[in-house]
Amino acid sequence: MRDLRCAVAPLRPVFAAAVLAAAALPAHAASAAAPGTPWWVWPLALFVACFLMGIVAVPAGIGGGTLFVPIVGGFFPFHLDFVRGAGLLVALASALAAAPTLMRSGLASVRLALPLALLASASSIAGALLGLALPVAVVQTALGVIVLGIVALMFLAKKSEFPHVERPDALGRALQLHGVFTDGATGRRVEWQVHRTPLGLVVFLGIGVLAGMFGIGAGWANVPALNLLMGAPLKVSAGTSGLVLSLVDSSAAWVYVNKGAVLPMIAVPSVVGMMLGAKIGARLLTVLKASVIRKMVIALLLFAGVRALLKGLGVWP
Repeated sequence: MRDLRCAVAPLRPVFAAAVLAAAALPAHAASAAAPGTPWWVWPLALFVACFLMGIVAVPAGIGGGTLFVPIVGGFFPFHLDFVRGAGLLVALASALAAAPTLMRSGLASVRLALPLALLASASSIAGALLGLALPVAVVQTALGVIVLGIVALMFLAKKSEFPHVERPDALGRALQLHGVFTDGATGRRVEWQVHRTPLGLVVFLGIGVLAGMFGIGAGWANVPALNLLMGAPLKVSAGTSGLVLSLVDSSAAWVYVNKGAVLPMIAVPSVVGMMLGAKIGARLLTVLKASVIRKMVIALLLFAGVRALLKGLGVWP
């Protein structure tokens, strides 16, 4: 419970701002989507769905927003702008809820996350402004194409659970981007280091734009970038992705709050459900095999990418 309270505390200012921003919206904005349905049905459904998403999202390292936006945007009667605004808060909540457990187990590296998140959080503000300016169909289609591209990249990659890095680059050595963790599934003590650090910093600038534009936190891009590009083990990539999300999403979320694209009826039950599920998911990450996590990442991203692409093209409305 202490970890849960610690995770909730940083979100209180965001919740307060979200409530104040949503108070200025028309009263019919939340109810017009589903006339005749009792008001409590959708918050309850959001809570249950987000609880299940949180359990799966943290071991996959993709952040709750990656699943939240395509699933809620596709199967719940809410406008996509409101879903994207809530999606950033959901991704932020799941990352903060899981962070204490991941850091204690050595699966999340603050030293690795900070330089990447610094650049991505700055560019995420520009991405959020761009996403709100583009037509919904364009955003949905672009999201689907990018996610399916990541799926193909991860599917074709071999031995990505424990990449072999012969030597770190000069910038990686200067920033001391290395560490060690014990794999709970095998009991193996794994030492790791990264390479291609300058290229990784540039890539995370682009990831920040995508995170703000799509409102999904871009955890789906964090994991491949850390794992396939920089050479961090898959479990470390998944755990560190949560720390990056917590910084990047907090920057982009304020743009949606300022534009009034956050409804408490959507955001609050979603965030609470996701945080509770993320606590369970963080424990699963320590005991699941790396190969299982890799398959989970591919399966979840494939579903989310296909759904977003078909919705953007109007094939699956």
